[in-house]
Amino acid sequence: MSIFCNGKDLFFNDNGKLQLPQSYNIPWMAAIDDCRKLSLITIPGTHDSMALHGGPLADCQALALKDQLRAGVRYLDLKVFALDDALYVMQGVMYQRSTFREVLDTVRAFLSEFRSEAVLIRVKPEAFDKASVNQMVQSLISNDQHVWVSSGMPTMGKIRGKIVFVQNSSFTLGVPLIDTDGKGDNTVSSTKKEDSKIMKHLRQATEACGGDNVVLTYSSGTGFGTFWDMFLSPKRVAEKVNPWLNQYLLQFYPTHPRPCFGVIAMDFPGIDLLQTVISLNLW
Repeated sequence: MSIFCNGKDLFFNDNGKLQLPQSYNIPWMAAIDDCRKLSLITIPGTHDSMALHGGPLADCQALALKDQLRAGVRYLDLKVFALDDALYVMQGVMYQRSTFREVLDTVRAFLSEFRSEAVLIRVKPEAFDKASVNQMVQSLISNDQHVWVSSGMPTMGKIRGKIVFVQNSSFTLGVPLIDTDGKGDNTVSSTKKEDSKIMKHLRQATEACGGDNVVLTYSSGTGFGTFWDMFLSPKRVAEKVNPWLNQYLLQFYPTHPRPCFGVIAMDFPGIDLLQTVISLNLW
């Protein structure tokens, strides 16, 4: 299957209005074999998926959640804060105008329309009381049969139409997650160095794919806290990194089967970059 391209090289996108060509294939997971393990699928995701409200040093995305899903994103990265009896989606101290319940409602509506798909969600508690976040998420999903909270690695056939939680040290529901990022890897002083770092992490991801963990690599970064913070905002980093990432991934197209890279979580991805990631699963 050849890669979809709209002819405009949209690898980076900071336009909040989604415009998909009529031929755009929204339910791309329908082409994934039911027997393929989740850990063997290359999945486009977004870093700080709901970070749209906070200014140039905090914003990481342009598209609303429902539009990210329609564009092909199947991994969501959410920071949540528990207050009273609700979970609020945050970016640092900035409220992102959504509760976690509203996020679940949006994802469920998408999956009810496109039942061949699955959406992975990583929850990052933004507080010391992490146990409360676990309990509140468990309460929200209750016994919903369309939510995967088991630690066992599922095949694609078992998770169609479902939300799949991924777990880490601060959130204990779902499939185990390993992150190729090390401490400080999100800090960028040069986009050239960032390219090399992402390349190294993607090689690590390929080696780890197919096991009992979902593997995650971030292509995002920021110069916040450094001398370059105003010049290397998440948007400016993505503007440089996204076209490079697209070109890097295209080199693997002649390989059959194409390698797995696990989840690639991006800032401001354009639809052509999303399609390049998706097409790594198709040959």
